[in-house]
Amino acid sequence: MARHWQAGRFTLSLQRPLVMGIVNVTPDSFSDGGQHADARQALQHARLLIDEGADILDVGGESSRPGSPRLTHAQEWARIGPVLEEVVRWNVPVSVDTYQPETMRRALDLGVDIINDIHALQRPGGLEAVAGSTAGVCLMHMQGDPESMQQSPHYADVLAEVRDFLLARAAAAEAAGIARSRIALDPGFGFGKTLDHNLTLAKRLPEIAQSGYPLLIGVSRKSMIGALTGREVSARLAGSLAAAMVCVAGGADIVRVHDVAPTVDALKVWCALDR
Repeated sequence: MARHWQAGRFTLSLQRPLVMGIVNVTPDSFSDGGQHADARQALQHARLLIDEGADILDVGGESSRPGSPRLTHAQEWARIGPVLEEVVRWNVPVSVDTYQPETMRRALDLGVDIINDIHALQRPGGLEAVAGSTAGVCLMHMQGDPESMQQSPHYADVLAEVRDFLLARAAAAEAAGIARSRIALDPGFGFGKTLDHNLTLAKRLPEIAQSGYPLLIGVSRKSMIGALTGREVSARLAGSLAAAMVCVAGGADIVRVHDVAPTVDALKVWCALDR
């Protein structure tokens, strides 16, 4: 049976892994902060990602790196609003990376197709903001918050706790009126997790994929890649590709990446060999 993710204007086939290209409109993101910090630069980068084969654009205005400061809605919208106004005209699926319900509502009013929320719609008003739309939603697991999440993450059983949290949030979303076909899950690599936690999740990803929900993963250039390779952020492409392919083999349907063209090529080869 063919699998799909219903995302606003689009019904996205999951017959092959999809690539979500990252557009950080931020001065302080861990990997590319400041490179696309104004609307003109961000739009140029977004167009490049589409040309390189991105299936989805994910636009964010607030860094979620460990210790990063929080923004008000007004600050966040000042960064991403002008970018979203343009990219929703491009006839490509557009995601907005936000946990603020007011930002969600304004983005959805513009025609954004996906809400990608690191807090899994736990903020008051989040469920309601998305339920009244046709947008897809990605619910992510995070222990703690970006300010403190990497100080001392601890789990009795990281796989069970992440899986149970995600399924509980999916159930809450469905109870609020968000159709199952609109929901994707993200285990949140690097969000309140040690290297060992991340490795366990990657190796046991099929146990989360068994839920049947589309599975989105983000490992691109993250500290786990640096810890394994000893490479600085700018030199983590090979490690990021290896981790992404392992996750795809484990059931990931969407990979959220900085380096779109190499990821597209790697997935083409992986898909051909896997078949």
